[in-house]
This record gives sequence, C-alpha cells and structure tokens, in this order.
Amino acid sequence: MLYIGIDLGTSATKLLLMDEDGKILNIVSKGYPIEFPHPGWSEQDPRDWWEAVLAGVPELLEGHDASQVAGIGCGGQMHGLVVLDANDEVIRPCILWNDGRTTKQVSYLNDVVGRDKLSAWTANIAFAGFTAPKLLWMRDEEPELFARIDKIMLPKDYVNYRLTGVHATDCSDASGMLLLDVEHRRWSPEMLDVCGVDERQLPRLFESAEPIGTVLPEVAGRLGIPAGCVVCAGAGDNAAAAVGTGAVGDGRCNISLGTSGTIFMTSKAFRVDHANALHSFDHADGGYHLMGCILSAASCNKWWVEDVLGSKDIAGEQAGIDEHAVSLQQAYFLPYLMGERSPHNDVNARGAFVGLRMDTPRAEMTRAVLEGVAFAFRDCLDIARAQGIRPESSTVCGGGAASKLWLRMLADVLGITLEVPATEQGPGYGAAMLAAVACGAYPSVEECARKLVSVRERIEPDPNMVGAYDERYQVWHGLYPALRQSYQLMAQMAQ
Repeated sequence: MLYIGIDLGTSATKLLLMDEDGKILNIVSKGYPIEFPHPGWSEQDPRDWWEAVLAGVPELLEGHDASQVAGIGCGGQMHGLVVLDANDEVIRPCILWNDGRTTKQVSYLNDVVGRDKLSAWTANIAFAGFTAPKLLWMRDEEPELFARIDKIMLPKDYVNYRLTGVHATDCSDASGMLLLDVEHRRWSPEMLDVCGVDERQLPRLFESAEPIGTVLPEVAGRLGIPAGCVVCAGAGDNAAAAVGTGAVGDGRCNISLGTSGTIFMTSKAFRVDHANALHSFDHADGGYHLMGCILSAASCNKWWVEDVLGSKDIAGEQAGIDEHAVSLQQAYFLPYLMGERSPHNDVNARGAFVGLRMDTPRAEMTRAVLEGVAFAFRDCLDIARAQGIRPESSTVCGGGAASKLWLRMLADVLGITLEVPATEQGPGYGAAMLAAVACGAYPSVEECARKLVSVRERIEPDPNMVGAYDERYQVWHGLYPALRQSYQLMAQMAQ
C-alpha cells in the first residue's frame, strides 16, 4: 500500500508518497504567497493550501498506482488561527504562527489572567504566536467577524476538513493553541471562558495516528485516489518531524533547523518547565514533550546571504570559513529577526551584530550568523538541563541541516552528538508514517519509527571546540539582557 504525507508549510506545501517499507517514491512542492498587511503581521489564505493539495496530489501520483493509496497524513504549521462561519466558509485570512500583532492580548493573558493560572490550565503561558491571543485580538479588533465564528481550527485541520468534511484536530497541534489542557488531553473550560468561545466551536480531539474519516467521494475523484482512503488526525509540524526522525518514546531529542528552529525533547511523563520558557505539549506518539522554539533559524542565514549579501550561493559563503578559528572571532549575532519566543518571549527583540570592527571580514559575519542560531538553541537546551533533562544525542532535520559546517558547530555548541536520519523529509515523512499506523500497517507510532527510521551519519562534538564555544557563549548570552531596554524603546518609537 501507499501513503501520502502532507507537510503544510509557511511558504509551500510539500507532498510525499511513501510505500509500506518507508521508501519515498515521489515528492512534489507547491508554493503560495504570504501577506504582510502591516509591519509585524503575517497572514495566508487557507484556500491557497487546499489549491496546493488539489494541484499537488495528482502530480505526486504520476507514474504510480493511485489505487494503492490507503492513507493520508498531514503535518502542519502550528498556531495559525483559521475561522469558519456557519456555512464552513473562511471568514478572514489565517493569522500565522509568526504574526506579532497580539502584544496587548499576550500581556492581558500573562499579567491580568496570570501566568500561574495559564500554566495550571494549559501547561503554558501566552506567546504572541499562540492561537488564543489571536482570538482575543479578533474579539477586540474585529468584533463583527468574531461574532460570525462557527468553527476554530488550525492550518492542517482545514486541509483535513476539505478532505473529509470532518472538523478535527490532534492533541499535539492543539497544544499550541493555549486552549488545551495538555496534561489531560482535553479542552480547557477556563481558557474557553477567557476567550469567549464555546467548545462546540472547536474541533473534536484525536490522537495523531487515529483515523478521523475517509476522503469524500467527490474529492477522491479530483485527486485520483480511492474514496475509502483513510485520513488520520496528523500532527503539528514539529511533532510530525519528530516522528519522521524517530524521536518518539521516552528521552529522545530532535532539533529542527528550518525557517524557525525547535529543540524537541520527548517524555512518557507529563512535564512543565516551571519558568514556562519552554513549551509543554502533547506528542504525536501519545506521550509528551518539552520544546524550545526560536522564531528565526535557517531564515537568518537566508536573509544574510540573499537579502544582505545579494548572493544565492549559501554553500559558497560558508566555504572559506575555518571552523577551528573560534578564538579569533570577534563578531556576534543575535538571531531575533522576527522577535523571539524561547526563552525570552519578546516580540520586540531584533537581530543585531555586535563586536564589528573595520577589519571584520564577510566570512566572520557569516560565521557569526550560524553561531548565533546555535547559541539560541543552547539557551533552550540549558533550561531543559536545569530541569534534569540531559540528552546526550539528538536527531537533526530541516533545510539548515544540509550545512556540514553548521552541524559541526551545533554539535560543539551544544556538546551533544547529532544524528542525521537516512531519510530526512521532516514533517511530510512523519505524517506519512502516522497515516500508515492509522491504516494498521504498524501497531504503534513507536514501532513504525523503529522499523522505518535509521541514522546515516553521526557528528560527534570536539571536546576542544566545546570549551572554546562555551567561552563565546558566555559573552553572547549577556547581549540580549543588555539590549532588551533598547528593544523596548525601539518598539515604542515605531508605534
């Protein structure tokens, strides 16, 4: 049998065709625009995602026996607010995960409702990207549209609804809404009351590998697949990527070096970071995880090389960097180009180069960008270590993982072994694996990962480099606190 994995990303939807043995048979990508109607805002039309699926699936299946497609799974960008009216029509563009308009609402939730209450109800505090603050923003700024809301869902849930006609979500993705009681895997009545919504407006909760329904006959005809094709609940992109890299079960870790960056640490037991600097979410394997999220990761390098240097040769810009010349570096980079989530929760944070001199070369600034992202991961990992979570290794995925230099740097900065999976297709591969479990091809998510995921390369930390980077990290770690007040003044001036 064949399985389709959908990776619903911010700039494109990537579709992947996998057989029962985990072999990838084809990959298709369909892009779409992002709208920035105001500085700091980020929106997308959900119908663009659906058009990408309609165009992509037939292309994905060219040359393959479409009658063998048994299941579809979707891993999607998290936190986006999709709202439908009573006729299941989209009310307004989706407010995306990296949208920063909810400063007022986040302050209300954290400072008036209270961090302690939020953490007790949902295991998390409010961050600008989460879904609940966006609902409050709609209630405050678009009351007429807010009154029309009949269904609230997340990006991948909209695609699943168009496939099946079922309003559903999974616990991993719902964890990032600030509406879910994460520990007990149910909607939080307290948070629904705070946001002024009723539970009937929310989708039904499933585990990630549970079937939510089958593809509607008319949709199956358009896609060229069997009408009985099973659709599973799917997962948030980070949980799906963790499944796709084998980070399931207890005590595993996965680092995603994509547009944004995440460090994802699994646990069979429910845990909360008592400072709430890390997210406490449900995992797609039925367990839990702690996650640090940095809003700008590989996107920092893309911005530096393409937008600033005017080059398309990302690999070429790294070619002249001496990875061992750490002690000679004087430039530092703060990677907060979109504000920052973990651990600072500061929408006003901005990127910065510090320590530049007249003789600072281009290559040193490129290196500083890579290093700054690695240090941001270290910030998150150190918080987990303070909670007694000390992974010795981590799988790694995402577009930035194509850089050998960056992986060696990351291993040395974190002081852990990095493992590169043999099949690295992130959320799409994990989503296809969840579909295979939903169809009964494997008895559990853990068993599926054990059978299908293997490691092709290990990058061990160099003890000498670990010490050198630790010294630089101590300097870097003090830069954000030194600039925080300036960031606040800049935000006030921009208003």
